[in-house]
Amino acid sequence: MSVASKKLKTRMRIKARIRGKISGTAERPRLSVYRSNKQIYAQVVDDLSGKTLASASSRAIPESQGIAKIEQAKLVGTKIAEAAKAAGIDNVVFDRNGYLYHGRVKNLADAAREGGLKF
Repeated sequence: MSVASKKLKTRMRIKARIRGKISGTAERPRLSVYRSNKQIYAQVVDDLSGKTLASASSRAIPESQGIAKIEQAKLVGTKIAEAAKAAGIDNVVFDRNGYLYHGRVKNLADAAREGGLKF
């Protein structure tokens, strides 16, 4: 088994454990983070109806291109907070999606908190 597949398998196991404990509702949707090698994505999801209520990504923000990935995560955090506020959402439950709460994931979460989201 290669190192990459072992890391992915471990993250999927952690992700399944997290998702077993948290779920988004209409009153308190789930803020889910996905991190690729080059980009970072966030979406606010109502799991009961299966709908995405708000989303933001570093690909959709033109000023995020060409800057450090941690700075990209901060921009995405502020954009997801603005989009959630526009959709009337104040409280969310944070889903780190199996990633460590460190680096880009932490910066996105902190920027979303500064933008007015409570979790």
